[in-house]
Amino acid sequence: MEHLKPSDFSHLPEDIQRSPLFSVDLAPVPPKYRTWTTYNFAALWISMAHCIPTYMLAGGLIAVGMNWWQALLTIGLGNLIVLVPILLNSHPGAKYGIPFPVFARASFGTSGTNIAAVLRAIVACGWFGIQSYIGGEAIKAFLVVLWPAFGLLGGDVNVLPGLNVPSAITFMVFWALNIWIIFKGMNAVRVFENWAAPLVLVVAVVLLAWVINRAGGFGPMLDQPSKFTTLNEFWPVFVPSLTAMIGFWATLSLNIPDFTRYGRGQREQILGQVLGLPTTMIFFSAMGVMTTSAALVLFPGTAVSQLWDPVHLVLKILESGMIEGEALRFIVAFLALVSFGIATLSVNIAANVVSPANDFANLAPRHITFKIGGLITGVLGIVIMPWKLLASPDVYIFNWLLGYSALLGPIAGIMIVDYWIIRRTHLDVADLYRPLGRYRGTNPAAVLALILGVAPCVPGFLMDVKLVEGLSPNWSALFKYAWFISFLVASGSYMLLSAIFKRPTSADPR
Repeated sequence: MEHLKPSDFSHLPEDIQRSPLFSVDLAPVPPKYRTWTTYNFAALWISMAHCIPTYMLAGGLIAVGMNWWQALLTIGLGNLIVLVPILLNSHPGAKYGIPFPVFARASFGTSGTNIAAVLRAIVACGWFGIQSYIGGEAIKAFLVVLWPAFGLLGGDVNVLPGLNVPSAITFMVFWALNIWIIFKGMNAVRVFENWAAPLVLVVAVVLLAWVINRAGGFGPMLDQPSKFTTLNEFWPVFVPSLTAMIGFWATLSLNIPDFTRYGRGQREQILGQVLGLPTTMIFFSAMGVMTTSAALVLFPGTAVSQLWDPVHLVLKILESGMIEGEALRFIVAFLALVSFGIATLSVNIAANVVSPANDFANLAPRHITFKIGGLITGVLGIVIMPWKLLASPDVYIFNWLLGYSALLGPIAGIMIVDYWIIRRTHLDVADLYRPLGRYRGTNPAAVLALILGVAPCVPGFLMDVKLVEGLSPNWSALFKYAWFISFLVASGSYMLLSAIFKRPTSADPR
């Protein structure tokens, strides 16, 4: 946390300041540093939602048979549902100024919290690598337009397994930009998200207006009927799609305290998130539908899958000769490069670096700082080789989103039940940093509830990724409800198990 120093916590008991569970990065944010306003929280979500995967969400749903309004309805409903756990888990961050891994100590225990934190961190590392690769490839595409010889560097030589020289250079440049901003501190993240949000929106609106003007209208897609004529046909596609939409931001439903701890109050964070998340997701996805629909008029016969990708669409416009004059073409390519880079950078930092940086710091608070945690995230993002993950779009979109929603749904359920029902929003903040306090060790109720929540989804996941055969198709059908099933089973199990494995609440003596 930028500007914070040990003297800012001199008001805390000495045993807390010396505790192995305490560090400046994980400490409760003092009131004078809680400066985030309603705009800051709205801008955070706007900048995260204005990214290439959001733009393409509706396209994926239309491709499987939905019409435009069914796709937008699914996206909107999914984001309204996930907004509920996001707001519930935002409360302790704003109230106590604590980050996600410290908040999880209340339910999982001071040692058990590492289970929840590492699971969340692993998912974030995967997303960090994926977004870094997407950002790097966008940069490479426009650099080739501006400087054609760049695409020929190194010939067929692979610097990294499966990655040629141009792709490796742009991937590492984009990777380094992420790490640089994190090393500047959380205040730099806030400032970057503030100005990135409106810039990306302006560029998207300009692209939409230009394409509609050249096409002379909105194109044929808005008139395209749904392939589903009955509810029985629609439901099997709607349910996994809805679950995938929830999974899109299921990660943030856990670590949102990492941001709300900087908020001025509950009103600011609630209003900012309500205004920022569902509205932006629906609006930006709708822009993707309208832009792609009009683009079908400009490029008849082109595969819709190419036009759904805004990077490919802009490149196609540049190659088509529709933009006259080399200077203007250069300016458009440069602005597109910058805007798409910023869009991917803003979501990657906020969604995929801040949380794992805190999560890894929680493993050894006295030795791993927020900055080192961010660097660990970056290194693991390279090790997973995201370009190989993206080789299969179906696995990337559906198995990836559904799979980790089954993993993170139980954690969200356990934390919500513990904080709102069992502890009634009361936490002993000092004890969250004491190894022998009321939250000491590992809470067996939380660990067992996590296992029980994930268990029903495992057979269906293994069937979907073709690792096992011969199981009942009911398991695969159940997996389509992964987030709902795991969340509800873990929540209910935790309620029952907490009565068996009794641990002190904040009102009880240690």
